[in-house]
Amino acid sequence: MAILGAIIKTAIDLNDALSSEVNPVESQKEVLKNLLEKAKNTAFGKYYGFSKILEADDIRKKFASEIPYFDYHQMENQWWCQIYKGLEDISWPGLPKYLARSSGTTGKTSKRIPVTEEMVDAIQNAGIKQVAAMANFDMPSDFFEREIMMLGSSTKLSQNGNFLEGEISGISASRIPFWFKGFYKPGEEIALIEDWDQRIKSIAKNAKDWDIGAISGIPSWTELMLKEIIEYHGAETIHDIWPNLQAYTTGGVAFLPYEKSFEKLLAKPITIIDTYLASEGFMAIQYRPETTSLKLITDNGIYFEFVPFKPEYILDDGSLSQDAPSLTLEEVEPEVDYVLIISTVSGAWRYLIGDTIKFTDVARAEIKITGRTKFFLNVVGSQLSVNKMEIALRELEEMFDIEIPEFTVAAVKINNEYHHHWYLGTESDIDTKKLENALDDVLKKINRNYEVARTNALKGIKVSKVPPSVFHEWNGYQKKKGGQVKMEKVMNEEKFNEWEDFVKSIHQ
Repeated sequence: MAILGAIIKTAIDLNDALSSEVNPVESQKEVLKNLLEKAKNTAFGKYYGFSKILEADDIRKKFASEIPYFDYHQMENQWWCQIYKGLEDISWPGLPKYLARSSGTTGKTSKRIPVTEEMVDAIQNAGIKQVAAMANFDMPSDFFEREIMMLGSSTKLSQNGNFLEGEISGISASRIPFWFKGFYKPGEEIALIEDWDQRIKSIAKNAKDWDIGAISGIPSWTELMLKEIIEYHGAETIHDIWPNLQAYTTGGVAFLPYEKSFEKLLAKPITIIDTYLASEGFMAIQYRPETTSLKLITDNGIYFEFVPFKPEYILDDGSLSQDAPSLTLEEVEPEVDYVLIISTVSGAWRYLIGDTIKFTDVARAEIKITGRTKFFLNVVGSQLSVNKMEIALRELEEMFDIEIPEFTVAAVKINNEYHHHWYLGTESDIDTKKLENALDDVLKKINRNYEVARTNALKGIKVSKVPPSVFHEWNGYQKKKGGQVKMEKVMNEEKFNEWEDFVKSIHQ
């Protein structure tokens, strides 16, 4: 048994045994109070009367009644634009050191999210909580001696005025603690390479020199990395290169669509652990092996609110109606979709992060991510969330024994009547008409609103097949490759036309 691994495992087990269980509701009350106290003398805090809110009998209710909802553009145009000019004490004390560039899945330009030192600390604390949670997964002692491949964006941050700018994974990796550097791969030199393809080639070239026990990264890009390594070394599976690989920490998107294709790259099963890290903060970790749900981190600089995900509360651009009600942690119900709202130590206030979630265990504050507010297809009343789309495609995979790791869909007019046009990323040779009929039937079965829409304005669906690699090439064409980048699951008409032109161009 490796001595160092035994020491680390013992320390983690001891930490887990000594840690008292956090009360999610009480810790959230404390987080909100601390946020308001620290920001009460900022321009935002003075404008919205944080001092008065702190005097209220029920701070959370007063906070919700006094502060409007903000999406990114509202926060940027009204407040963060002043931060970009170098003005201090705007929505958080002082001036943030970093801007997290979010490539995003919607919009034509990258978002730039302020990242304060307090947020960097919060992200590191969340990472430590994730490592501590490994005590629940019964990993062997020698696992804790292996190296960890962190597949994120480049750690080469660009200077933008007063700020260092990069994707949140690059910012986090540039600030890893000194004691972790011996475990961290691909190492500081390769991590600085900005070009995604060059970085992956360097990783593949050096892969045999490393003893990787765990990998973290977004599934689609991690899968591409593993394929590149396997091909470079003429191996059959990644375990030929990294025989001690035992765990994969995923995040950003659902892992289930990639499960089948991922397993083909392995010689033996590995432990899959989910996380929820966004440009705006580290929201949740998988705490228990017996569930794939994620536990909200309720004591770490982020205050959560939950808005019922109903069409009447969602505006055409994906933002929230200001009259939409918000619920606190003790008011939510299990298995109900909510829009997630956050307030953070980076000076985001009642901020629409764009994700929808549902609670699987309210007492434990455990959730599953169900989709995006903008990835919601409701042009003719079908009310299709990404979660329902994913469920339907998993049924198709089982039905036809195929893999569909990628997809996108849009509501289009064919002969002046609305149809849903799906592009499925699959290598299968199944007839598209069979896929259309099966997908239509499954969606009717799992979504009552879709079934009703199909008897009215929604006249049918169309399926086109493309290789999954087309979706990766599209992200490259959009200059959104690697790191935290996720594929658009639902497109508007303008974007879909651009997508179709791109698909035609590479198939000519």
